[in-house]
Amino acid sequence: MIDELVDGFQSALVGRDRSAFAAVCALDVHYEDPLTGPALRGCDALGDHAARLWVAAPDAKIERAGERLSDGRFLAAPVRLTGTHTGELPGMPPTRRAFSVHAVLYCELDPPRERLWRVRAFLDLYDASVQLGVLPAHGGVGERALMLLRGFGLRARS
Repeated sequence: MIDELVDGFQSALVGRDRSAFAAVCALDVHYEDPLTGPALRGCDALGDHAARLWVAAPDAKIERAGERLSDGRFLAAPVRLTGTHTGELPGMPPTRRAFSVHAVLYCELDPPRERLWRVRAFLDLYDASVQLGVLPAHGGVGERALMLLRGFGLRARS
């Protein structure tokens, strides 16, 4: 049962069918990831959020990246999201760069334990931004310059 729910959720994320979330998620599903801001509520809001991925990376794929853990109510599912940023996003033109990001889906099942009720996706947004060329690589000259612009590393000498 757990595998079917997570597999269905993964398919819905990249499947370009907003209605697919209703098959595996409770109608009042709560969803969060680093890009949502406050938690999204409901299958429609989740479908709208996934549609941004479909536009940004039409070739996006999500696959299992490790053993899923569950106690019957909560589950953790490691995944890997890959694709190429070829589509327009608000305020961000296509970079035409590929990305590969590991994430963990931490989920709670609804009270009857039949559907996903709360889902949080944990991923390294900084690493994804570096892969897309939006932020400089960690430890490089670009990162040091960015930190200087932000006021880090500027100290009065004593």
